[in-house]
Amino acid sequence: MSTAPPARRRDAAATREAILAAAVVEFTEHGYAGAGVRRIAERAGVTAMMINRYFGSKEGLFAQAVARSFAPPTVVGDERTGLAGAIAHTLTERTASGAEQLDPFLLLLRSAPDPEAAGIVRQGVEDNVGARLAALLDGSDAEVRAQLALALVAGTWLLRSVVGTTALVTADEDDRLTALLTGMLEPVVQEADGTSVSGPGPDGADG
Repeated sequence: MSTAPPARRRDAAATREAILAAAVVEFTEHGYAGAGVRRIAERAGVTAMMINRYFGSKEGLFAQAVARSFAPPTVVGDERTGLAGAIAHTLTERTASGAEQLDPFLLLLRSAPDPEAAGIVRQGVEDNVGARLAALLDGSDAEVRAQLALALVAGTWLLRSVVGTTALVTADEDDRLTALLTGMLEPVVQEADGTSVSGPGPDGADG
């Protein structure tokens, strides 16, 4: 009679987490179309069949990876006070030369052009960073204003970190660029009555 210990049962939660973490890396590096299920499985130390078991399909896994990427605050925080200035300061820091890459934006850039992935990316943005920012805005059209702010954030990231336009790359990282971005964001995040929620300063008037 064998005295060998019984095989340990696989930790389902740990396996699922390993697959999801590997998927985030793979989709960020290669986009939806270029990411391979087998490579994700190899990164996670599982078989491709396990991915189907836990996530149903590559599309299902991608949806979870997008949600995972956009859920944490990276540029848009959770505080109303000083909102425009905080976003501008963080964006300037996170797009500076030598800064750690903003992986959610890379995932968006490399996956959104794919027809199969575009809807999932849109939903991930709207349900996570978009909803979080809109919830911080008082007044009407909060969702529209939130998306406009995100457009400015994404555009700045693209030109400064990916394209590397000279003026933005060489801009003063601490003062002028942050001030310009703050001034552009303030009209979008201000309250409906014209009172700015971006922190101490003028009463929301331009200039």
